[in-house]
Amino acid sequence: MKNVSDSPAATAEAAHEECVELVAKATIPTRYGVFESHVYRVKSTGAEHLTLVMGDVAHGESVLCRLHSECVTGDVFGSYRCDCGEQLDLAMRYIAAENRGILLYLRGHEGRGIGLANKIRAYALQEQGYDTVDANLHLGLPDDAREYDSAAAILRALDVRSVRLMSNNPSKFDTLLKHDIPVCERVALAIPVREENERYIKTKQVRFGHYFDENE
Repeated sequence: MKNVSDSPAATAEAAHEECVELVAKATIPTRYGVFESHVYRVKSTGAEHLTLVMGDVAHGESVLCRLHSECVTGDVFGSYRCDCGEQLDLAMRYIAAENRGILLYLRGHEGRGIGLANKIRAYALQEQGYDTVDANLHLGLPDDAREYDSAAAILRALDVRSVRLMSNNPSKFDTLLKHDIPVCERVALAIPVREENERYIKTKQVRFGHYFDENE
């Protein structure tokens, strides 16, 4: 009898898991509680992603999870041009409340993957009336250059079986499902819409198909 692990699908998934490697690990105390940090390197690009884990997630079903794209202006400086910093804060609060969950901090995703300098250039264009998509395109850059395959590989490496995903982004759901990581539930992150980011949020909804409930 042929071993299931030798099937083409299993072989492909094993190869996908090997696209990242664990390069560092330590405990990090935060204002939200104590997390175990893991740094995974993407072999093909050298990108290093930080994973913060609280509680026992091995063999985990319905693990609360956030795939968070790096955003220095929002995450570090609290910029209101986006909702990234507030989403990060709320996601960590939700994980702490359950005493179990995973935050994947995806580096190299600054400005939807165009980098910090280009993001600031895009901000300047937004001040002239461009939305976030058209600003990127005007600069000759993709509207969204991020990939989430490495995030799926990290979840596989952590032996996570299924997740409850804190996200509005359909691309994240699609990528996890593509790699056979079921998403049991979308957990809404209800961030207040502000005058400074109202157009940004509307653009995500209209041009990228992001999910937004009435109470979000």
